[in-house]
Amino acid sequence: MKKILTCLVLAITLTGCAAAVRASVVRVGAGPVVTARAQTARFVVWSVNSDGPRFQAILTGAVGDYGPAVTVRPDGTPDPGHGSELSLRLRHGSFRLSIGKLDAEFARAVIRWPYDRATCSIHGTVTGAVPVVAGSGTGAYRGITGAFTATISLDEDWQKGPACDETTGFQAQLLLITGTGSVRI
Repeated sequence: MKKILTCLVLAITLTGCAAAVRASVVRVGAGPVVTARAQTARFVVWSVNSDGPRFQAILTGAVGDYGPAVTVRPDGTPDPGHGSELSLRLRHGSFRLSIGKLDAEFARAVIRWPYDRATCSIHGTVTGAVPVVAGSGTGAYRGITGAFTATISLDEDWQKGPACDETTGFQAQLLLITGTGSVRI
């Protein structure tokens, strides 16, 4: 009887542990397996030779995915001014990042960055908080929450002219946004 009782207690304990493990792992569609606890995610978003709203994105860590990204207004329409949100439209779903404050800091900083007059080039960065927009997740990212610390970097080579500034037009440009943060899905 003691042996049966011990086996019964062990079976109940293992069943409870297995249920707890199953409860912490969520699989949505054909998307990635993610856990309900906060995990580190990283992203890289870039645009080459464009001041427009379209970017490319790669995410690693807790969100391993890739796809296009578009700066949008809260209503989802494209925002070429980059003043509100970044919509990550990935293979397994989508979610948005609130980039308005970081973009405003970028706009204030970029006018203070000096051009290298000898090469007619410029480089600068700004860093700040970029939260996930509440309720924006779809597909595998439905219910995603969290925030990133993100850095916007700008590198441009401008045409040489009477002035080294935006009046001469750029020859090459890279706008790069990188971030690391903690997300829950």
